[in-house]
Amino acid sequence: MPTLMLPDVLLRITGLPERSVSSEGETVKELLTSACQKFPELSAHLFYESGAFKDHFILSISGELGHMESPLQAEQEVELLLASSGGLDEERALTREEVQRYARHLTLPNVGRKGQLKIKHSRVLIIGTGGLGSPVAMYLAAAGVGTIGLIDHDIVEESNLQRQIAHGTSTIGMPKVESAKRRLLDLNPHININAYHEALNKDNAEAIIGAHDLVVDGTDNFSTRYLVNDVCVQLSKPLVYGAISQFDGQVSVFNHKASPCYRCLFPHTPPAELAPNCVGGGVIGVLPGVVGLLQATEAIKLMIGIGEPLAGRLLRFDALSMRFNELKFKRRDDCAGCGSKKGTSLDEETSAVCSTMPLHERIPDEWRITPQQLQQRLAAENSDVRLLDVRDEGELEICQLPQSLHIPLASLHRQLSDLNPTQEIVVICRSGVRADRATHLLRGAGFDQAVTLAGGILGWAKDVDSSMPSY
Repeated sequence: MPTLMLPDVLLRITGLPERSVSSEGETVKELLTSACQKFPELSAHLFYESGAFKDHFILSISGELGHMESPLQAEQEVELLLASSGGLDEERALTREEVQRYARHLTLPNVGRKGQLKIKHSRVLIIGTGGLGSPVAMYLAAAGVGTIGLIDHDIVEESNLQRQIAHGTSTIGMPKVESAKRRLLDLNPHININAYHEALNKDNAEAIIGAHDLVVDGTDNFSTRYLVNDVCVQLSKPLVYGAISQFDGQVSVFNHKASPCYRCLFPHTPPAELAPNCVGGGVIGVLPGVVGLLQATEAIKLMIGIGEPLAGRLLRFDALSMRFNELKFKRRDDCAGCGSKKGTSLDEETSAVCSTMPLHERIPDEWRITPQQLQQRLAAENSDVRLLDVRDEGELEICQLPQSLHIPLASLHRQLSDLNPTQEIVVICRSGVRADRATHLLRGAGFDQAVTLAGGILGWAKDVDSSMPSY
């Protein structure tokens, strides 16, 4: 009985378990016809609907070029070879399982097999695997992006799970990139994940971003956002931007075919007191889902090369009114990112984020008290310490120290009369940033014993009371 030897590509597409197929036939045509009867999935790949043999294959019979009417001996071997520029190049890139998985893409106008191949061959870096990075990563993984890079230095915490859907209860305490990698490979085992458990910085940004074709920004601080923009401009990488705060979201595409960059739209950072993370404003859990899906949509459009990307357009979303509106903007000639001032770093401006303060408001170390020191002061007899919580009212619903006086930072300058300037005052916020600002204000107003609780309520939960919820 003669044997038909199949190329690897047909094995991947048809799912046949072995390369060799033994079947009846006295000629090559009879052998192929018999093999297709035994394995019907072969037929569409070997024969046209007219019944003619697909001529992007060549037939090798004992090392000699054969044809359909070539006679065969009982134990003779016939090998199918692809012509050097054969017509199965596209099929070779998608396995049978991938064709089935992405069927809704393959039948979609403007996508099809060619579009799916572009998605498969793309390398996308997602910076941050939190609220925005989670939906972006999951939908790009589901779409079949061949290589997804994830970079994040953080670990999964319980308070993340309200919005960061790539993670779960079982991965609390795990690095976010590892948690997300586990989820994405479960969603789609046909993709590759490069996980970077580290912070993106000036030392590694060029190498990591340079290894990818497209960048999706899921960061939550201005310094990283400007860094990402500048490196993308330098390396000519398109950047899909997204940002969220409370009930509002923004999406745009930067650096795409000479379009404006992030600095064209936002040349300067806001002052620390207006930076969203500094006021603990929170975010409705579904908002990063909406914005992240818009980012994933833009990324897929860029990979395939279809539609009109949000280049030069800022899409704004108001979840409370359920309205979208658009702001158009142009490339700035004097832009420090992509214009005439390209390469002039704005390091001092981009450092004015939640983790820092303007120079004139930074406080000396002696104006701070550690959680352990505060615990001892509160336990001492005749303790006269006044705890002043300057967080927003909604944050008190999560956790607070007993008998704290609550005066939001924004109202503190109007309520100084509620405080005793001779009393020791310990100022508390979430992490210490707002408390430093309050302590600076109080000291300037004559409250000489005002100090900041170092690390804020999070520091207290970490070092003193581990049962206290954190956020």
